[in-house]
Amino acid sequence: MVWRSSEVRDQLARKFQALLPHLNERQQRLVLAAEARLLGHGGVRAVARAAGVSETTIRNGIFEIEDDQQPLARGRIRRPGGGRKRVEDDDPAVLTALLGLVEPDERGDPQSPLRWTTKSLRHLAAELTRQGHPVSAPTVRRLMKSAGFSLQANVKTLEGAQHPNRDAQFRYINEQVKAHQADGEPVISVDTKKREQLGRLPMAGREWRPKGEPVEVEDHHFFFTGPDVQQAIPYGIYDVAANTGWVNVGVDHDTSVFVVESIRRWWKARGSHDYPKASRLLITADAGGSNGYRYRVWKSELAALATETGLAITVCHFPPGTSKWNKIEHRLFSHITLNWRGRPLTSHEVVVNTIASTRTSTGLRVEAVLDTGDYPTGVAISKERFAALPLERHATHGTWNYTLRPVVTGNPAASPLVSESDGPAQRRQAMLLRLADPRLTGMSTAQLQQLATALAPAQAARTQERHSRQRGGRARRATGKLRVKPIFDDAARLLLTVLYQRQVCSMKVLADLLEVTDVCIADLVKETRRVLEDHGHHPGTAQVRFAKPTALLDFLDTNQRPARALIIDQLSHPVLTGLTRDELRILTQRLAAQQVAQGERLGYQRRGGPRQPGSRSGVFPQKISNCERVLLTIRYQRKLCTLDVLTDALGDVSRSSIGNVVRETRPLLEQAGHIPVPATIRYRAAADLLAAAPDNSDTPTS
Repeated sequence: MVWRSSEVRDQLARKFQALLPHLNERQQRLVLAAEARLLGHGGVRAVARAAGVSETTIRNGIFEIEDDQQPLARGRIRRPGGGRKRVEDDDPAVLTALLGLVEPDERGDPQSPLRWTTKSLRHLAAELTRQGHPVSAPTVRRLMKSAGFSLQANVKTLEGAQHPNRDAQFRYINEQVKAHQADGEPVISVDTKKREQLGRLPMAGREWRPKGEPVEVEDHHFFFTGPDVQQAIPYGIYDVAANTGWVNVGVDHDTSVFVVESIRRWWKARGSHDYPKASRLLITADAGGSNGYRYRVWKSELAALATETGLAITVCHFPPGTSKWNKIEHRLFSHITLNWRGRPLTSHEVVVNTIASTRTSTGLRVEAVLDTGDYPTGVAISKERFAALPLERHATHGTWNYTLRPVVTGNPAASPLVSESDGPAQRRQAMLLRLADPRLTGMSTAQLQQLATALAPAQAARTQERHSRQRGGRARRATGKLRVKPIFDDAARLLLTVLYQRQVCSMKVLADLLEVTDVCIADLVKETRRVLEDHGHHPGTAQVRFAKPTALLDFLDTNQRPARALIIDQLSHPVLTGLTRDELRILTQRLAAQQVAQGERLGYQRRGGPRQPGSRSGVFPQKISNCERVLLTIRYQRKLCTLDVLTDALGDVSRSSIGNVVRETRPLLEQAGHIPVPATIRYRAAADLLAAAPDNSDTPTS
């Protein structure tokens, strides 16, 4: 027959080769079956050989054509019911077992084997197979989707217990923003971005680069730790109305002083030019951090900024736990993070330029500058200094909302502590110059400088020893110039230690005068006093003691001695002590070492053991100094008056304190061989006792 010729078979083969690759399984079967029917007897075998398929496939196609069934739905190649049955049809328990693994707390066993591991498709498939339900990972995916599951990440929606005034504070902030913007006043949102370490460190995100040439970075971060590692602290100011950002990149510490300095720089560079007629400034900030509503230094520095700029600065804090509502987070910081994704921050120049090049299609423009200033930690403001601030709390939640008014220059009622705008560092340096007064240090300026020069090497050695102890060993790398400067240099540390050792005032008074924490003073005294002891220098005891900063400042300004010093001076008159002032001074010096030893012994008894390592020992064990202890004991032994009279004369100590002083000091006087001669006159009142010294004569009487 014609179709059996080789030419016909070749034509069929070429036809099928060109047509079949474009058809699905069913369409191929039907086309081959139609060709076989046209060829008649023997056509099935001929078509099968030409197409290279099974004869059974062609016969099945012929049966489908002869059955005259309706065409299948579009997209299907087999009738419903064809193929292998689903795993859940053959094993109905597989879905229950799968849900027991995925949700062990709600539907399955709380002790599920996958309770504490990742519930990936492969882990689920392996565990189901182990339990007798053999399935594959794709089948698990299909079962999960059919049960209403999907891949989901954690959602940050739990904010804990909400403050009762949370919504009211949001509404109040919105009202303040609208009111300031309606008057053309600036409104800024401020916050500190995450601190970044500089170096070839990995950064999140990916960046387009030539294939196979990724940026090489360090695989560990601990090589970039320590005091010598540079860092970048971006503090952002976002202008809500202008949609502009300004970032001050610090290199030291994220403190309240740094924060206000950043706002000051923004005002000088942008704010004063964008709002030349501004009289008010609204700041929206988080509740915590360096610009938190609890920090006195933050408000004190803002008061200085208000006086400097003449602006009434209003601050509205977002409630705790709602920092994500601060506009700077999603209008400035998020775009900066996207702009430097996948780019190692190797230098401050890279940080500043990358921030400054941040742009958005909505018109955001950003400026950035580098701030190399020093902003040490430990700065503090006392309650008295804080109470003098021109702070006005709002009627609506005054803790979060307040206004700082500028102080009018020349107003006699204005406090100089508030009106100064030169910063705490300059004020601290000026105060150190005043505290170096020879009346307080017991040395001239030249002598103090000579002592500082002599002790400088020992202080440097102590500093290196402290750094080694903090690191846990010697430095891993060669140390260069420290990036972070201490709040006090060696000369200032020596001065403060001398003042404290001489019992001029307490650490709290020094901390208040220098606007630092008392812990800062305690740490430097603890280290420097050891240097003084190793050098063999004994500062001695000052003639005056000050319990409050105002008393010390008055003494420096007017030479007005504290009332306590005047009373002690009267009580030490030879008429009352039976000793000349020189004899009393020599006796006090003889007993000084024994008094120190006695204080340590009594402290040991009160503690019940030795002093803990690293603890500091103060020089103010009681409100009464060693000199005063000797004087009061002599007065009482001479039977000049009772303990009640001495208590009334001093005015700021209790009767029990004076009784303890006498009981502890009397044995020391007896050991020194000093037996006071009883007086012939006994005073019944404090006024009579203080009036017993008529002049400044230095002649003792009996």
